[in-house]
Amino acid sequence: MSPVMGHHDVLVLGGGVAGCVLAARLSEDPARTVCLVEAGPDHGTDPGGWPRSLRDAHALPRDHMWERGVAVHRLRARVLGGSSCVNGCWHTWGSAADHEEWTRAGGPRWSAAAMAPYRERAEAAMRLRPVPEREFSLWARAALAGARELGYPDVDMGAEGPPGCGTPLLNALDGLRWNAAFGYLGPARSRANLTILGDTAADRLVLDGGRITGAEVVRHGRRETLTADTYVLACGTFGSPALLLRSGIGPAAELRARGIRTEVDLPGVGANLSDQPGVFVPRTPAPRLNAALAAREKEGELYVSRMLIRAASTHCPTDGWDLHILPSAGDPLFGGLPPGEYEAGIAAFLMKPASRGRVRLRSADPADPLDIDPGFLTDPDGRDAAVLREGLEIAERLAATSALAPLAAASGAPSYELTDAELRARLGTYWHPVGTCAMGPATDPLAVTDGAGRVHGVPDLRVADASVLPSAPAANTQFPVLAAAELLADALKETAS
Repeated sequence: MSPVMGHHDVLVLGGGVAGCVLAARLSEDPARTVCLVEAGPDHGTDPGGWPRSLRDAHALPRDHMWERGVAVHRLRARVLGGSSCVNGCWHTWGSAADHEEWTRAGGPRWSAAAMAPYRERAEAAMRLRPVPEREFSLWARAALAGARELGYPDVDMGAEGPPGCGTPLLNALDGLRWNAAFGYLGPARSRANLTILGDTAADRLVLDGGRITGAEVVRHGRRETLTADTYVLACGTFGSPALLLRSGIGPAAELRARGIRTEVDLPGVGANLSDQPGVFVPRTPAPRLNAALAAREKEGELYVSRMLIRAASTHCPTDGWDLHILPSAGDPLFGGLPPGEYEAGIAAFLMKPASRGRVRLRSADPADPLDIDPGFLTDPDGRDAAVLREGLEIAERLAATSALAPLAAASGAPSYELTDAELRARLGTYWHPVGTCAMGPATDPLAVTDGAGRVHGVPDLRVADASVLPSAPAANTQFPVLAAAELLADALKETAS
């Protein structure tokens, strides 16, 4: 690898899912020097040298996070590979309606047809595969049968199509979580033109006359400045707007209130936060289900969820879907149960929320926690709550099918009868935030980037992660973000060539 310091052609700040893609693809040209900066640790090339919790595809690890003991919507990974190291290993694709929204904002490169090759590249690099038969629990198999009983057709969850039921693609290989650091950086690490800096936190960009002169990072407790011809932010939906704000790029009034000099007044930075809230409906497992789950756990093949339904509410456009109905059974996501007992239930997630939140700074100090308001169910028309209730009704109908009803009993009144206050009190999240550096034309006052990730009004600066998506896809976001990073890497190559 090249020396740590020195000038690079491209500096990628953030080594999560998108950052790994960008560093790998941009360093394919041996004439282009690339430096990847990640705040968390780099555990190296050999999967065997990584912490067991990050390798294990059975669970959702919580030991490589930016914060502990916080509201669940704030959870985000701090490790090379980002969310691919800690999430559910699921890969699903969105609807044609998603691409229509993105094309209106970013141009034809975001159409379904144009993104298909990038989706295929991501599928190959992440070694995505269908769910093996042996990984289906009794609950998951019964849930598939129940979905068909309700009339949902089998569909390919890795492509556009109609509502239906099916299984995700997985970045899990016989229990090993194949994260983006393995899939993308593994083949690239030996390149002399690629530098990877772990345990190096990006603080701010330094601007002079509206142009970037360097990026201040903190490495081994020391503040250093890295320089490049092109700067690319891939710090995620929370981290990328925060870095822009600390650099003086954002809403002028908000920056003044934090004592930060405004370099570029961009009102959309940190706005338009969109995430996918949901409610879990618990069921009481029958002894037969507990015994079956215990047997799977003993065999080392207990996976909490392996199927889902993509469903359309009455508010959804034709041929699209705006709900994920997700049955699960296994160890609780939070807390614990006595040996031989398990949590079972069905969650409904709102995939296309109208509500918007935002990310703000509490101060200019990067060590201060961010002010993150997810804005769940705040749309003035109340559509989000109405759609979520329809999802809960589908979940109740699924639980009552002949396939699932014998395996678990209702734990209370129907969930769709919850009051608004009860609904909000039980909200969880799918952990799929997007939109805080949304792409759009320069004439849009809330647009931060264009369709190639270029930041409006700041030469040589791009954002290339989930934050550029102006709306959430009707999907788990890792697959679309992998493809988006592939797309944005190509866009940068086109400009540089």
